[in-house]
Amino acid sequence: MAARDEREVRRILIIKLSALGDIVQAEGAMHDIRLHHSEAEITVMTTPSYRRLMERCPWVDRIFIDPRASRFRLDRMLSLRRRLRQQDFDLVYDLQQVGRTDCYYRWFLRGTPWVGGAQGCSVHCRRPADRCAADHFARCLDLAGVPVVHTRRCDVSWMVDDVEDILAAAGLAADPYVVLVPGGSPEHPQKRWPYYRQLADRLRQNGIRVATVPGPGEVELCRGIGGAVLLEADGRVLDIFRLAGVLRRAMLVVGNDTGPTHIAVHLQRPGLALFSDHIPPTFSGIQHGAFAWLQQGDLRDLSVATVWQRLAPLLADCGRLQT
Repeated sequence: MAARDEREVRRILIIKLSALGDIVQAEGAMHDIRLHHSEAEITVMTTPSYRRLMERCPWVDRIFIDPRASRFRLDRMLSLRRRLRQQDFDLVYDLQQVGRTDCYYRWFLRGTPWVGGAQGCSVHCRRPADRCAADHFARCLDLAGVPVVHTRRCDVSWMVDDVEDILAAAGLAADPYVVLVPGGSPEHPQKRWPYYRQLADRLRQNGIRVATVPGPGEVELCRGIGGAVLLEADGRVLDIFRLAGVLRRAMLVVGNDTGPTHIAVHLQRPGLALFSDHIPPTFSGIQHGAFAWLQQGDLRDLSVATVWQRLAPLLADCGRLQT
C-alpha cells in the first residue's frame, strides 16, 4: 500500500463478521490496528450475534451491523451499500476475507484503500489453507505497514466479568479448580471427546476440584460428569463474559475444539485441548497461548490414560500433582 499520511486516515472500518473462535483470534490484530491509528475512529463491522462482544472490545469505537442478508436480495445489498458509503471510510481492514467480503470491496467500496483478500485491493493477502488466522493477520498488517506487536498473542481479558457469586455458590471461591469443557457444536459431534466423566473421576481422586460450564443444551451432559455445574442462580447458562470470568479464575482448562476452550487459550490460561481430525490444531492458533494439545482422528480412540499422561505434568506445574 502506498505511503499515506496517517493524519488523513480518520475513519477506519475493520470487518469481522464471525465466528466466536475467529473473532477471538482477531483481537490482537485489532489491538495493533488501534495502536497504529491512535487518532482514528475505528468501526468494526460484525453480525448481530457478536454485537455485545464487540461493544466490549476496547480497540474499536463504533459497531456497524451487517445483517448478512442473502446476496441474491438486491434490495438488501443496495441498502447495505448505501449505509457503508454514508460512513465515508478512509481505510478498510478485512479480517474476514471470504467471498462475501470480497464482494463488498468490488461492489460497495472499490475506491477505498483495502487490506484483505479481494483481488485488486490495495494490500492483497489471501489466507493460505495451512495458516492460522493470527499468523495470517500478522502478515497482512506487516504488508500494510502496521507494526505487529499483539497480533500473534491475543489477550481477551477485557471480556472478563466478576464471577465471585457463582464461585461462592459452588464452593469454589477459595479453592483451585479445573474447568472441563465437554460440549461443542451440535453440527460437529466428532469434535466431542466422550470420556470426561472418567477424567473428572481421576481428577477428584487426586484431590482436584472439577467444574463444568455448559452451553445451551449441555446442562445434562455436564451433570453426568459430576463436580460443580456452573450456572446463573436462575439456572441460565453463563453468558460469554461470565464464562470468561470462570475460565480466567481456573487453575487449568481441559476442553474440546470449541469456543470456550479457545477463549481460555486467548486469556493465556494453561490447559489441554483435545482435537479430532476436523482441523489441524495449529490452524486454531492454539500455539500462541499456554495450552498443550492432543489430536486423534477419532476421539473415541483417545484413551483417558493418554490424556492423563499429557495432563499430569501440567497439573504438576500448577503445584497440584506429584509426577
